[in-house]
Amino acid sequence: MASSSVFHPSLSSLAAKRTVSYPNPTTKRHTSSLSVTCTSSTFDPTTNNSSPPAQQPPPPIRTRAADENIRDEARRHRPTPHNFSAKYVPFNSGFASPESYSLDEIVYRSRSGGLLDVQHDMEALAKFDGAYWRRLFDSRVGRTTWPYGSGVWSKKEWVLPEIDDDDIVSAFEGNSNLFWAERFGKQFLGMNDLWVKHCGISHTGSFKDLGMTVLISQVNRLRKLKRPVVGVGCASTGDTSAALSAYCASAGIPSIVFLPANKISMAQLVQPIANGAFVLSIDTDFDGCMKLIREVTAELPIYLANSLNSLRLEGQKTAAIEILQQFDWEVPDWVIVPGGNLGNIYAFYKGFKMCQELGLVDRIPRLVCAQAANANPLYLYYKSGWKDFKPVRANTTFASAIQIGDPVSIDRAVYALRNCDGIVEEATEEELMDAMAQADSTGMFICPHTGVALTALNKLRKSGVIGAGDRTVVVSTAHGLKFTQSKIDYHSKAIPELACRFANPPTEVKAEFGAVMDVLHEFLKSKK
Repeated sequence: MASSSVFHPSLSSLAAKRTVSYPNPTTKRHTSSLSVTCTSSTFDPTTNNSSPPAQQPPPPIRTRAADENIRDEARRHRPTPHNFSAKYVPFNSGFASPESYSLDEIVYRSRSGGLLDVQHDMEALAKFDGAYWRRLFDSRVGRTTWPYGSGVWSKKEWVLPEIDDDDIVSAFEGNSNLFWAERFGKQFLGMNDLWVKHCGISHTGSFKDLGMTVLISQVNRLRKLKRPVVGVGCASTGDTSAALSAYCASAGIPSIVFLPANKISMAQLVQPIANGAFVLSIDTDFDGCMKLIREVTAELPIYLANSLNSLRLEGQKTAAIEILQQFDWEVPDWVIVPGGNLGNIYAFYKGFKMCQELGLVDRIPRLVCAQAANANPLYLYYKSGWKDFKPVRANTTFASAIQIGDPVSIDRAVYALRNCDGIVEEATEEELMDAMAQADSTGMFICPHTGVALTALNKLRKSGVIGAGDRTVVVSTAHGLKFTQSKIDYHSKAIPELACRFANPPTEVKAEFGAVMDVLHEFLKSKK
């Protein structure tokens, strides 16, 4: 059984026994299957020696000079140059595509107007076997070494292999908890192997940090290269703007945010404001904001940060790799992801697929994309047998971050789902809010979008598609504290169109001992 934390026992015991220094992959390819329970700090995993060397005194834990910070240390220990590379190519093209662009170019669409994708030189990466990559990635978990303490940058070779460590803008995002939803699984679904990946336990409270650290790091590099970038802009339903403004503020880069007026939570609105972003509250929905930001970035030297820009997906795909790490590289049966603009479902597919292609695992899980019924263009497309895609006018949903009717990454999502025998499900407002309340009642505190994913799981369990013994991961995309008003309204039964079946309002009682005892007796009787 895997641990519920990224610091699982196998890694903890490994770290306790010795400190392993993994050389740059270009120094020598590891070709044998070695034991990693050695005790010497000088053990080199790239050799073919199956026995550890004689035990030696452990080195001091601190390797930095007193006046050095972790960036200084990284500069002093610059890795050996390697031949890993990545570039933009038209979506669904290979690395050898005749049309390609350097990541240092400012380009969002192919010549035909289609999506771009970041493609890595898989041939160069494949010179090192899956065991090598597993040990390299595992060796970086929980460290403060710059920039590998980040769950994203611990996979740097698979993300932005050519960026200088000094250009990276990171809050050590990622490494988020994989929570065993024991009671919820058993009580409501009859499942014993249900897990929730809490991507919302991150710097700004959502999974958007995973992609934004990559995008802003590349912008930081572009500005140092004197490219015409005066700021970074995005349209947002809340979480993207929070991540953008935080990482821009950290790097000292101006950020511009287009938000649909009165359609996001106050907690989401205050984040870009507090981080110093230039916020435009626009009388339209997300799709209208997206249209405007694309027009603006075509005219002004403002870098587009929405998921039309494929850089963000490189960071988001690391959550898939992290899930495999947390299961000791065992592949779950299902991964369920809420879907709005649909970049995330492709990012998870991409992360799992890279692990399969490079030999870290032998298969990938089936993916489920969960949409709110009030904003469900992918679901309708799926139900048509992938024959007739039509954007929809997204109606108001409590899952506001996925209130998108014309998703930019529709082609990416369809590609991912068709290549993993994936499924699309939907959740009504009542279903998603009830699922959120049920999950919270078992000790979680989730966002409405996770309620959408849990509803999809519930439907697939009832239909028998997902079995009772299937290892299933639900991706939680944001922290529940961003959506407290919707929770307050639900438990106050202040949502007229919903029954709020699982509401738990406070009981009003007089400040008298007898009155308090009466209500307590009634409560305890109901629990027998």
